[in-house]
Amino acid sequence: MTLAEQINEGIKEAMKAKDADRLRALRGIKSAFMLLQTSDKASSLSEDDYIKSLQKLAKQRKDSLEVYEQQGREDLASVERSELQIIETFLPAQMDASEVKSVVAGIISEMGVSGPAAMGKVMPAAMQALSGKADGKLISQFVKELLTA
Repeated sequence: MTLAEQINEGIKEAMKAKDADRLRALRGIKSAFMLLQTSDKASSLSEDDYIKSLQKLAKQRKDSLEVYEQQGREDLASVERSELQIIETFLPAQMDASEVKSVVAGIISEMGVSGPAAMGKVMPAAMQALSGKADGKLISQFVKELLTA
């Protein structure tokens, strides 16, 4: 079953269960998928494109959650938190920090570079290797940390 089909099934189940939070999150995902399907590259969409769309939604929720928590708006933060949890159920499992650090260290040693100036060379390789498996901020943090060490 494709990701889009899973979302449609989830919407049906949430409607039957009268789960408003889950329904809101799934409709948001479906909306993002529909925008993707009507874009210029709609004829060549793959599961990776849908996953990237989900990652973008998750990142938006994380950023909003951070802002709401800083402003003390727990009412809005709880909505973002619940939507983020639902979105994350459809994303591939994320690597933990130690795994990300070891992969980044391996990429740096394989490339044979050092110093902060090499960040522009290492980041694209690290992002490609860890695409969908780790957060970009975490990857960037480890690249910066390992190149300046």
